[in-house]
Amino acid sequence: YMRREEKIICNKCGKEILVEKSLYHKDVLTVEKRWGYFSEKDNEVHTFDICEECYDEWTSTFLIPVEVE
Repeated sequence: YMRREEKIICNKCGKEILVEKSLYHKDVLTVEKRWGYFSEKDNEVHTFDICEECYDEWTSTFLIPVEVE
């Protein structure tokens, strides 16, 4: 059984992003990171979703800007 409607919640601001039939109503960045042996989080997997507005706010703080094509 595949759900036809669900939502993704931005981990930063809590905004809900509706998903219908695998299509996002707004775009979202999903990050999944498995931490390596030499980190303090050895083999933990961290996953989060960020809405576009929070992504823009976050990346505007980067010392080295995001590369855009």
